[in-house]
Amino acid sequence: MGAKSQKFQLFDSPEQMEPLLPGEHRVGPLLEQAGDLIRAADQLAGMCQPGALAGLRTLLRSMNSYYSNKIEGQHTLPLEIEQALRNDYSTDDDKARRQRLAVAHMATEQGLESRWAGWSTADVWSPLMVCDIHQDLFARLPEGDRLLPGGNHPLQPGALRTRQVSVGRHAAPAADSLAAFLARWGSFYSQARRGEMQVLAIAAAHHRLAWIHPFPDGNGRVARLHTHLLLGHLGLTNGLWSPLRGFARTHETYYARLAAADEARAGDLDGRGNLSERGLEQWIGYVLEQCLDQVRFMSAMLDLPGMKERIAACLSFEQNVVRQGVRTEALRALHYLFATQAELERADFKAMLGLGERLATAQVAALLKRGLVETDSPYGKLRFGVPQHALRFYFPRLWPEAEAGG
Repeated sequence: MGAKSQKFQLFDSPEQMEPLLPGEHRVGPLLEQAGDLIRAADQLAGMCQPGALAGLRTLLRSMNSYYSNKIEGQHTLPLEIEQALRNDYSTDDDKARRQRLAVAHMATEQGLESRWAGWSTADVWSPLMVCDIHQDLFARLPEGDRLLPGGNHPLQPGALRTRQVSVGRHAAPAADSLAAFLARWGSFYSQARRGEMQVLAIAAAHHRLAWIHPFPDGNGRVARLHTHLLLGHLGLTNGLWSPLRGFARTHETYYARLAAADEARAGDLDGRGNLSERGLEQWIGYVLEQCLDQVRFMSAMLDLPGMKERIAACLSFEQNVVRQGVRTEALRALHYLFATQAELERADFKAMLGLGERLATAQVAALLKRGLVETDSPYGKLRFGVPQHALRFYFPRLWPEAEAGG
């Protein structure tokens, strides 16, 4: 989220950020929503072993990158992200810049996912973590990609802003007070009790971090990555969903709810803090709604009988339209890989195809070429793959912009 320098009355005390959560008399319905989310997330986690379906998780990182950058109006096409992952960048300077940003976002998200289980609550809520996310994301970009509006000075990865800024109608806190605001933000939310209240804290913290606006640029991306980290650290996502998709698909509401929570308290019925309690309450409700929608969507997509039908449709398309050697006889073996979330020795996989040795060997080669199975070595075990071209069959409507044949 970029910002313009304007003259506004500035916030210089963390007390001006209150309330950090709605009062006890207003959180009941929100806690019920959070409880529904926790139960649905636990059920989804039971459908997929930790670390399984690596191809899906890679694709989800690509999707999250696309959607987070789309919120900022800086996205590139899904196909161009896929090309960038093969180090095939556009000759158009602006497209190449956006490709590099997409790849950087994916790498930062993967780094967070690989380490979140080992971090403590204090770690994930620390101001240092927020700065580290910004550092990790933007240090991956060349200086030319980090030029701030005006084009004279590059964004310094991980460095707090030193100038006063405003975002729309919101005047961000004074630059020399940022450390105090971030310290209060981290210490308060890290102490929320685990369970439903911690989920509410995650949602509220997303807004308050954006409200603090600690960096000259990149605040929205960092806030969304931090929310992704917090939900994963709490054990809710298992790497299978993220609210970023929901935020982007409702981006007008996303910005409207953020702006409403920026507003000052509207009278005695709007809490006792400096900012609107009603606005914060509505923001939290919106975040929980998006999270629950994503969990339910992915749960439906991982349904085993439904997936068998979708794999069959994909194989039929491959055999009759693409015609690069993939056969419908691969259905049983592919569905087994998906259902068990396991890896199979090549000999066992070929035996499940019901083909002769020569045809089975050719079939494995065709499936590998099309990304429908994956392996770590020329003779290694096989696992279920989720290439982007199969997305419209396997997970329809998950990432509509990427649902193209190929």
